[in-house]
Formats: sequence, C-alpha cells, structure tokens
Amino acid sequence: MWRQGTRFISSRASAASMRWSRQFATDLPAETAGDSKFIDSWKKVMPNIDPPKTPSAYMTPRPPTPATIPSKLTVNLVLPYDSILSGKEVDMVIIPASTGQMGVLPGHVASIAELKPGVLSVHEGNDVTKYFLSGGFAFVHANSIADIIALEAIPVDHIDPSLVQKGLAEFQQKQNSATTDMEKAEAQIGVELHSALNAALTG
Repeated sequence: MWRQGTRFISSRASAASMRWSRQFATDLPAETAGDSKFIDSWKKVMPNIDPPKTPSAYMTPRPPTPATIPSKLTVNLVLPYDSILSGKEVDMVIIPASTGQMGVLPGHVASIAELKPGVLSVHEGNDVTKYFLSGGFAFVHANSIADIIALEAIPVDHIDPSLVQKGLAEFQQKQNSATTDMEKAEAQIGVELHSALNAALTG
C-alpha cells in the first residue's frame, strides 16, 4: 500500500554531572567478528565438537568510535530495490521518526528509530535536499554513520500536488463508505499517507 501510494502521486542537564551504571555505546570497544563468549561456552559443554557459526561470525568488525567527533555525518539511504545515498557526507539529517522529528549530527549517540511517512531533510551547507519517505527504520551508529532503510523514497519536488489532493479525496471517500475492518484499515492507511504527502508539500 505504501509503495502503491507513493508511486501513484509521483510525476517521476549536563553530561559531566551525570553518573551512569552502564557504558554508552560510544564508550564500548569495537567488536570482533567472532562470538568468543558463545565459543567458550560451547567448548565447555561439547569440547569434541566444533561450535556452529553464529550470525556475528559473518559480520565485519564494528569500526572503532573516533576519538574526536567527525566534521561530517555519513548517510546511507537504501530502498529494497535501490540505493539513493551511499556514503554521502553531510552536515545533518532530520528524520521523520515515529516519535517526532529527529535531528542527527556528527557524534550523535547510537540509536534506532522507526520512521513514519514524512520528510527526510539532508543538509549540506546551505543546501537542503528533501525526500518523502513512506516508512522504515533509521540506524544511527556511534561512528557517525546513519543507515536509513525505507520502503519508498522520492524527492519532494517530484511530487504532483494535484495527484496528492485527488488521492486524499478518494481515500477519504473510501474511509467514509468502508463497511469491513479491512476496508477501513486500507482507507486509513491511504488517508494517512496522502495527508503526510500534503504536509510535505505545504511545509
């Protein structure tokens, strides 16, 4: 539904005073590819059988956290079928998180955010590029890399306002005439998506 919708409308308190019982992700050392704790535990129980591979065995080690905050944020914007931004160095991004707009600068604390339909703003100096995202997730790493995974993404200036208004009216009509829970849910998704598109154009 998200993909169909977006394709339809497209014309193309200071830290120093705080004490914590656990380390932040930025304070943790880089991880190795192997799961050493699992391997040690396995060998204690079954010393004559090689331990099975775990997912971490196939992953590259996490890069160490820089000693100083980088001047740029590295952004990757990926769709299931395409890569829109790959290793793009920017000053800041503003993400449409489900909890509200989330600004990410270099040195941002490691975090994961669910995305709602809305605008992703990519800031490079005085230039701002805006993409409409239908939803997804954002992974902000301690080494100033942000991975943004979306179902659909389209530059805001490629959105046709007349098609947005037409789609919004159609889904509102479907919502008013829906009789089953399925019809109501599909209509609600359409209304929310097109309302977010309309807000992206007017905002």
